[in-house]
Amino acid sequence: MYGQLPTWGAAGTAGTLAATGVNSMGLLVAAFTLTMAGAALMRLLPRR
Repeated sequence: MYGQLPTWGAAGTAGTLAATGVNSMGLLVAAFTLTMAGAALMRLLPRR
């Protein structure tokens, strides 16, 4: 009884929305990556 670890722990579900299973850290990294890619494209495009 006391030797088994619970299947739902704070370390296992940190950063995950319980209802949808979406990892919020992954969304943050994806948004940052897309923002930086857009900024790089804006530097490449010639200005008029």
